[in-house]
Amino acid sequence: MNKEKQLLMNFNDVYNKIVMLNKPKMEESLKGHKPSEVHCIESIGKNGSANVTQLAESLYMTRGAISKLTKKLLEKGLIESYQKLDNKKEIYFRLTESGKEIFTIHEELHNEFRERDKVVFEQLTETQFDSMLGFLETYSRHLDEEIKKQDVPHH
Repeated sequence: MNKEKQLLMNFNDVYNKIVMLNKPKMEESLKGHKPSEVHCIESIGKNGSANVTQLAESLYMTRGAISKLTKKLLEKGLIESYQKLDNKKEIYFRLTESGKEIFTIHEELHNEFRERDKVVFEQLTETQFDSMLGFLETYSRHLDEEIKKQDVPHH
C-alpha cells in the first residue's frame, strides 16, 4: 500500500476512533440535541452571532438546511434572532441563556477529551507539529479549490 493511501486510511481510522470514544459521553451530556444543532450552537457561540450565510459556510451546509436548523433552535429557545441597526434585511442569531449552557457543556467535553489525549501531543516536537499543520493547511486549501471548481453547494 502506498503512503498516500495509508495516510488517508489512518486519518479516517483516527477520526472514527475519536467519534466512537466521544459519542456516548456527548450524547449523554447533550441529550435531546442533535449533533447538527450542537454544531450550530457552537458556531454561533464562538462568533458571538451569525447569519444564515455565515452558518452555512462554517458548517458546510446549504442555506436551506441552516434555515430549518435555526428554526428548530428558535423553537427550543436555544437561540434568538435579531437585526442589526445598520442592516434591516439581514437576520442574525445569538445564543439565549439555555443555548449558552449547551455551548458550555460542549466546550467542557472537548476540553476533557483534549486532556485525555494530550499525552500524545506532548510527545510531538515543534517540527512535527509544524509539518503536520502545514500538510493539513495545504490539503484543506486544495479541497477548498476542488469545492469551488465543482460549485458544490455548501452555502
